[in-house]
Amino acid sequence: MQNLDDLMKMAQEAQNKLLQAQEDLDKVEVEGVSGGGLVKVRASAKGRVIGVAIDDSLLAPSEKQMLEDLIAAAFNDARGKADVAAQESMRSVTGGLQLPPGFKMPF
Repeated sequence: MQNLDDLMKMAQEAQNKLLQAQEDLDKVEVEGVSGGGLVKVRASAKGRVIGVAIDDSLLAPSEKQMLEDLIAAAFNDARGKADVAAQESMRSVTGGLQLPPGFKMPF
């Protein structure tokens, strides 16, 4: 039964690596930008928003709608970059194994 024990140990080690990789994603930062850099959103690779920077020129009341649109665009840009960073990080943990879309690790 040694082979089964080895297999279970390998599975546990793989799960531990995946858990650590998930925790590490919150330390990876990306920046979404819109309006030619007038609005910037910093986020973790897990999608947690860390900060928002807005150029002073957009703070006029007449620019409210455009500012709201630019914030949404910057957030979406950061989210897209966070997804890419997360995929790259997980690829290194899974050894390049392609997991099905929506597949959540660990089980």
